Amino acid sequence: MSRSACLIFNPVAGQGNPDQDLAKILEILEPEIDLDIRKTTEDVDADQLAAEAVERGAEMIIASGGDGTLSAAAAALVGTKIPFGVISRGTANAFATALDIPNTIEAACQTILGGFNRTVDAAYCNGKPMVLLVGIGFEAEAVERANREAKNRFGMLAYVLAGLQQLRDLSKFDAEIETEDKVIRVSAASVTVANAAPPTSILAQGPAGLIVDDGLLDLTVVAPQNVAGAIAASYHLLQSALNEHPAERPDIGYLRARKIKITTDPPQKVVLDGELVGSTPVEVECIPAGLTILVPEAAVEVPVEHLDGLPDVEVIPKKGEVEEKG
Repeated sequence: MSRSACLIFNPVAGQGNPDQDLAKILEILEPEIDLDIRKTTEDVDADQLAAEAVERGAEMIIASGGDGTLSAAAAALVGTKIPFGVISRGTANAFATALDIPNTIEAACQTILGGFNRTVDAAYCNGKPMVLLVGIGFEAEAVERANREAKNRFGMLAYVLAGLQQLRDLSKFDAEIETEDKVIRVSAASVTVANAAPPTSILAQGPAGLIVDDGLLDLTVVAPQNVAGAIAASYHLLQSALNEHPAERPDIGYLRARKIKITTDPPQKVVLDGELVGSTPVEVECIPAGLTILVPEAAVEVPVEHLDGLPDVEVIPKKGEVEEKG
């Protein structure tokens, strides 16, 4: 057995059976990787377990759990060059989706066994490592509404329901956004700074097609005039994400920058990689090539034959080929 890894496992993530999930992971990985298994508890989070694994000189760190577990473990690896394997078992699985990692246990384990290392950006938000995004205003309020009980009961739908509930209490705030070369003052309902984000994180999709290794952060400002405008802007952002076309509404703004500082009046709640972490102000700085992650080997697409539709085309099977196939 030539490889070893620390496996950080969150037993309360997602809606599956944790014992069965862990057994499946071990069944696939243990024949090829010597695993040091560490489980999170109420008192010991994934970031602590990952930091301890780094100190022990772990060759690889694998995390299995929801987005909070994965982001917390990844945070300890920023700048270390230690390969990070991801096995998503959460409600939203935004981490895996944003980085093109399969979100089933079997496929994720095969990625760890046969994938390759990809270096992607990370970031720091108020000194805390960030892999995905920081949301201010609407998103943070919605995440707070989607509590553990709701997620256990409704799964991904809990976030949708929380968002719909939050629309009834839609409120705007004054924001000052400072980058390396400008200061923007705006009244907004949501400000999101993303390093990486799946299409489902619609409030991060102003520029669309977020690039995870460009050394820049993507900021999106959503400033609807009313609830109807908020619904229309959200739908437009979803379409922007799916089509990878930048937003084209006057109540949606976006920019890219290496460093971004945001202050608000009044102070707003802040969600960092899916977890509430306090309130504004925030300072976010990109860490280019800060994280090494195991991703699937890129598939090579071989064009299929296409002859139908050519003018006056006639395809005649060769006699020998037909006989051999018969």
